[in-house]
Amino acid sequence: MVHTLFTWRYGGREVLLCSSFDGWTEQVPMILGEGSTTVFQAICDLPPGYHQYKFLVDGVWRVDDQQLCVQDQYGINNLVLVKEPEIISLPLLIDAFQPCMDVDVGIMQLEASSSGGLSNGPMLPLLANEIEVSRHRLSMHLSFYKTYELIPNSSEVTVFDVNVAVEEAFHVMHDKGLAVVPLLDEQSRQISGMLTASDFILLLVELHRSCTMLTNELLEMSTISAWKEGKHREAVGTKLLLRRRPLIQISTVPVLHFTQDGSYPQLLHLACLAGILRHICRHFRHRLEYLPLLQQPVGSLPLGTWKREAGNASGSRLLTLSPSDLLSSALKLLMEAQISSIPIVDDKGALLNVFSRSDITSLAKGKVYTRIQLEQTIISQALELVDGAAHNRYQTCKRSDSLYRVMELLSYPLGRRIIVTAADSLHVEGIITLRD
Repeated sequence: MVHTLFTWRYGGREVLLCSSFDGWTEQVPMILGEGSTTVFQAICDLPPGYHQYKFLVDGVWRVDDQQLCVQDQYGINNLVLVKEPEIISLPLLIDAFQPCMDVDVGIMQLEASSSGGLSNGPMLPLLANEIEVSRHRLSMHLSFYKTYELIPNSSEVTVFDVNVAVEEAFHVMHDKGLAVVPLLDEQSRQISGMLTASDFILLLVELHRSCTMLTNELLEMSTISAWKEGKHREAVGTKLLLRRRPLIQISTVPVLHFTQDGSYPQLLHLACLAGILRHICRHFRHRLEYLPLLQQPVGSLPLGTWKREAGNASGSRLLTLSPSDLLSSALKLLMEAQISSIPIVDDKGALLNVFSRSDITSLAKGKVYTRIQLEQTIISQALELVDGAAHNRYQTCKRSDSLYRVMELLSYPLGRRIIVTAADSLHVEGIITLRD
């Protein structure tokens, strides 16, 4: 069977597809293409050969006279020739995954969340149209659902007033295990931004760079609003240096409910990439054949960042640190390379732990940030402050695991990144993140 795309380009309220390949007995609903108000599409699995079809548009039988047509004793129908599928070549597979966004090349070469190259592992045959079919089918599926589908039946959401002290904010983030919190501007009655662990890292680095003591009084005097305004002024002053950069680097979006009386918007949920993956996995768990790309092993796809010896064909490289490296080095690497986490390995390259941006909020525990010295603290000491056992802080997979399995792991609350290890050991080969 071959995945075949049918398109009706001329609008309508309801468009159905009827065809000879099911004996003219079924009418397949067609849906609007992504971003269109007139183009309807449907995908069917057909055997190779010639097939006739027509469209039922708002109760009226129609044919597309811009496509091949045939006439028989029953009237005029469109005609399609379905050919045997071809096996995709390696260069075509790589090209199909190339990013089309204009980005900073220097940053992308270091970014652990950017796509890497192909592995040297065995590759399952991938039909030439399966990449596009999977993308199109997933796009059609998501177009049927609203953000409401991502909201759990019961949950707790947190929002900070922009006038809250930075110290208090990071204490709350640590206590509640939050990596990102929306900010409410009371004056404009809007969600004005997000406070993240990256803000805490920047604050610590800036204060240590200026040799300022991290006293309670200093952090109590600094509000979130003042901190954000200061960082904005710095960004404006250096904007000429940022000529090419990714336009979209968003992982969490507030879902708001607005009332007609113009009162404060109600924060319902924080939609995130993990929640979208969880939705996809739930709906396609028992019909993976509908998205054939999900059955491919991750080691055969240009996905994630890999060690050079693991077969990375791109310029990116996997960044790792040892337990004895300084905390200052880890924070600098996280920010400058624009990555969210770094595998911690022993001298043989075996996985010991993972250090992430969100771990820095652990310094709020017992007000450690008032005493810690970034240039004298090593990573192993910093990780001792992190709550929870090490094995609960990250997930691992093998190169032979399917893309669906990796998506399933990434959909877990703590699965923001997956460490790829060797089949017979904990030797780190790569990392796959939510952004991938």
